[in-house]
Amino acid sequence: MNKYGLWPLRIIYGLLIMMVSVHSMASIIISGTRVIYSAEQKEVTVKLTNVGKKPVLIQAWIDRGNTDESPESIRVPFILTPSINRVNPDQGQMLRLSFTGPALPADRESVFWLNVLELPAKVRAEQMQNHLQMAFRTRIKLFYRPEGLKGKANEAIKEAQWYSANGKISVTNPTPYHISLVSLAFKTPHGEKIIEGQMLEPQSTREIPFNEMRHEYSGQSLNVEFVNDYGAINKMMVRLSG
Repeated sequence: MNKYGLWPLRIIYGLLIMMVSVHSMASIIISGTRVIYSAEQKEVTVKLTNVGKKPVLIQAWIDRGNTDESPESIRVPFILTPSINRVNPDQGQMLRLSFTGPALPADRESVFWLNVLELPAKVRAEQMQNHLQMAFRTRIKLFYRPEGLKGKANEAIKEAQWYSANGKISVTNPTPYHISLVSLAFKTPHGEKIIEGQMLEPQSTREIPFNEMRHEYSGQSLNVEFVNDYGAINKMMVRLSG
């Protein structure tokens, strides 16, 4: 453990004791699949619940999107407490997030990631044979939302502009909000083609390869699944321009 009270990832991964049998079910449940931090809020809380039968140690931190970066080296404009804590069975823990600056862009959302690492209770030496302990890491998106942004986050998908050309879908997000796409489905002469969606950053354009698409498909419809502010998956149909 370092001066920030965080375990380096090399130690975290070393806690994965490779044996024979596997019991791979996480005990910690996070309330929600995303966190929205509005600029006018002093802090935001995230509830964790241990639904398992044994106490676990949790470590929590925020990153900027690099999954391999060590917690102790990350610099983000938030304070997260507690960073390490024990959670007993059928008990909960509240994580408190406070924005500390420096200032983030005022004309669009910024995205970070909340990490929760679950470390199981230590196994006694006589129980180690044929036993595997696993650490579970969960990451959910943390959106920092400035005051006064135009439009509504849940309506951003309706403002997206969709085009098809050269075997690709080009989609422009003109809004100040992130759009989280789950999947895209498109009908081809060979049946329906489904590809995994991506997150569209505010005021940006992204190209998505779609190899079975040709120019003649312009004008047809695309079925889109996306995640709203509440973490629910919604569907809508969009029309492709050429």
